[in-house]
Amino acid sequence: MPVTVVRFNLVAPGATPAELGVRYRAALEMAAYADRHGVTLVQTEEHHGVENNWLPSPFVFAGAVLGATRRLTVTVSAVIGPLHDPLRLAEDIAVLDLLSGGRLVTVAGIGYRPEEYVRAGVDWKRRGRLQDELLETVLKAWTGEEFEYRGRTVRVTPRPATDPHPLLLVGGSSKAAARRAARLGLPFFPSAHLPELEAYYKERLNEYGTEGWTMMPGAETPLLHVAEDPDRAWAEYGERFLHEARIYASWQSGEIRSAVKSGAKTVAELREEGVYRILTPDACVAQGLDNLVLHPLAGGMPVEEGWRSLRLFCEGVLPRLGG
Repeated sequence: MPVTVVRFNLVAPGATPAELGVRYRAALEMAAYADRHGVTLVQTEEHHGVENNWLPSPFVFAGAVLGATRRLTVTVSAVIGPLHDPLRLAEDIAVLDLLSGGRLVTVAGIGYRPEEYVRAGVDWKRRGRLQDELLETVLKAWTGEEFEYRGRTVRVTPRPATDPHPLLLVGGSSKAAARRAARLGLPFFPSAHLPELEAYYKERLNEYGTEGWTMMPGAETPLLHVAEDPDRAWAEYGERFLHEARIYASWQSGEIRSAVKSGAKTVAELREEGVYRILTPDACVAQGLDNLVLHPLAGGMPVEEGWRSLRLFCEGVLPRLGG
């Protein structure tokens, strides 16, 4: 059975607080509906100070989704590790792990926007060392035992429910990220389909004598929208997809690799490129993808259109996916 994902980043250019409130509550209702229909997971993410209201607080949103659902997993992909206090992050994840019965998955990356570091007062040049400290600290914290942290003895409680600790993956597209994951014996989450980096990670596991595994996007990981009439949907909503695609692409330098990085400058180019796809239920099934990522509120999509896409996905696609 393919993995099915509903992604929420709550992007909404120009939205008022009242309009954002409607969208946030709709996202929770969508998550509950997806849960009832057997969707595998909800994915969310973190970005700060973005004019189009990109979600900045993924664990707050994850907690709300976990409270509104009973079965699906919630993945924070990714938290920008160096921007967080390690002890507080360990506490927040432990509490969510206890509340959800282990349904939270965290992917820790270091980000790629220097302006987010400036905003937080964190030194961009120290991001690798800060990420090492964060990962090492949360792993110690989750033991519930005392340990030394920045020259003082600390202890974090409560301990999480998941043994040995909540699922924590190291994300990234660099050898440094792969080495970091291998050294700590943590799973590795490449940000794109990078078999050569997966091989490098496995080599480092052998070198460090640790164990781990890779969760890697497929060669094709498009963001999906389901519609009865894709031509109409592209005509009415293509600019929303393009807005999100261009903002995301503008943040990434040439060496950053992402499964959803777009080079499109127009809606026509975006449609041809295939990173974003608007498909009928039949076409969605025919894609034969191992991972189906639905993005119902992409780029400020009207809530009612997001619901149409989600219902078509859950009622017209999911029942037809083979086991």
